[in-house]
Amino acid sequence: MTDFDSNPQQPRRSRLANRRRWLGNRQGSNRAATAVVELALVLPVLMVFLLGTLETCSMIYRQQTLYIAAYEGCRVALIPRITRPQVDAAINTILTNRRVQGATITITPATFTTAPVQTLIEVRVSIPATGNSIVTPRFFTGRTLVGTCTMMKEF
Repeated sequence: MTDFDSNPQQPRRSRLANRRRWLGNRQGSNRAATAVVELALVLPVLMVFLLGTLETCSMIYRQQTLYIAAYEGCRVALIPRITRPQVDAAINTILTNRRVQGATITITPATFTTAPVQTLIEVRVSIPATGNSIVTPRFFTGRTLVGTCTMMKEF
């Protein structure tokens, strides 16, 4: 006879209820231990996935920022009697507002201010991914993000 069958005079139904209660408590502690082990195994994978998602979204945001900056720079470069520092200032305003660092701006042709009408002007803005990441740069190390825009000079 076990400790949960201590009273043989007790109806069979209540003895079964006592057994279930006793087994249920033991299973509850086993379930908690299993949950802790599962959490310890799955949590690192989930954290890497979360950090990778955040970093990828950040890089997509930076990439779109470069496209916008290149577009605005190209648009400003088409204005008659504009200078290179004014184009750079328009691009850097956008980059500064969006906290992008280390940008390299290239305008082709270099003599866009004196280029003849119907010349294609290309503005290219690039940044290193390493200096512009949210978390420790592991996912995009060594990559460069580039945004370009090409427009035809009409004036």
